Amino acid sequence: MDRVVIEEKLEFLRRCLSRVADKCPDDMVQLEQDIDLQDIITLNLTRAVQLSVDIAAHWVAGLEDIPAPGTMDAMFEALVQHGYLDPELAERMRRSVGFRNIAVHNYEIIEWQLVYAICKYHLDDFACFGKAVYSALPKNEV
Repeated sequence: MDRVVIEEKLEFLRRCLSRVADKCPDDMVQLEQDIDLQDIITLNLTRAVQLSVDIAAHWVAGLEDIPAPGTMDAMFEALVQHGYLDPELAERMRRSVGFRNIAVHNYEIIEWQLVYAICKYHLDDFACFGKAVYSALPKNEV
């Protein structure tokens, strides 16, 4: 894994998560009624998912004897199969890919209750993924 590339992606992931946390309203009704909040939150959540997939793909590409997975969500499974990622966290990350696909391809059918729940209860999944990645980064040599 290229430490500089991953650290840059992790910083961008942190900014996306911070933006979502800052903009998440106190109640779901406000999110349902405010299209600007919907856009800001959805954009940053989809970016967070995409960054996580990109980081996972970069991680997998740097591992010996691991064929490249064919789908976005399979990147996380590849990391589980080789002992680099907790299976429960990987499952939550795979589900985030499902959200991203709906947000990107079927924006008109987004369930705002689900988006609100992600904002309130699942942003930490991305942070946990980031911590797992960071701990696997090669250490700088002195």
